[in-house]
Amino acid sequence: MTNSRRLSAARTVAALASLVLFASVAASAQQLDPGAVIRGIDAAVLARVNSIAGYTVTEHYAVYRGADLTHDVADMVVKTTYRKESGKSYSVVSESGSALIRKFGLDTILENERQINLPGNVEHSWITSANYAMTLKPGGIQHLYGRDCLVVSITPKAKAPNLIVGTIWVDAKDYTIVRLEGIASRAPSIFAGATHMMRQYASVDGFSMATHARAESTTFLYGKIVVTIDYSDYTIQLRAPDAVRAASPAASQ
Repeated sequence: MTNSRRLSAARTVAALASLVLFASVAASAQQLDPGAVIRGIDAAVLARVNSIAGYTVTEHYAVYRGADLTHDVADMVVKTTYRKESGKSYSVVSESGSALIRKFGLDTILENERQINLPGNVEHSWITSANYAMTLKPGGIQHLYGRDCLVVSITPKAKAPNLIVGTIWVDAKDYTIVRLEGIASRAPSIFAGATHMMRQYASVDGFSMATHARAESTTFLYGKIVVTIDYSDYTIQLRAPDAVRAASPAASQ
């Protein structure tokens, strides 16, 4: 009987603790200022943009057709180099599989990425309130990849294959992006249907950098196509502190 009472008391204490924790999280969520969250996202994105002079990363692309997500039909590994003043360049490390899919699929993806990241173009793809209408979703904190996140819906103010209608999860402490998911606001071509996109991020040297991405669409020629990208071996070069301060929004006010 004594053990039974102790077990019952322990369960009661645990239940009360859970209720207190839930109430605390709910209260914190209610106190969130949506405007402050959006400003925090803008600041986090611009801090990354203004701080990084360049980086290199290894990107592994794999293409799958139909329902088979085990055996890829084309594969490519590239060494990507980004420079703030010139954008992205690529060096192919290895490639295999369908030459046709690599030529009209992966090569096209790399060329599109190169164009998007050219100075004068890249700022239009930043996930900021200048490019997206943002709305903080109700529900409070969500735990994702070991981090407490806020959930924000995003709608691009223009239509482009690299701009999505969807959702971002941002770190509740520093507002850096943890995950992005949604539908491309415009199909990449008349031969492809709506493209569902997902990208995961992790903190690398204190900056939010992509670690895994996935895009799925249905094409006229090949049917269902899934492309995955895995990112590894980042090396980041930082700008000089004076250049970062000069580029910050506060410095221009």
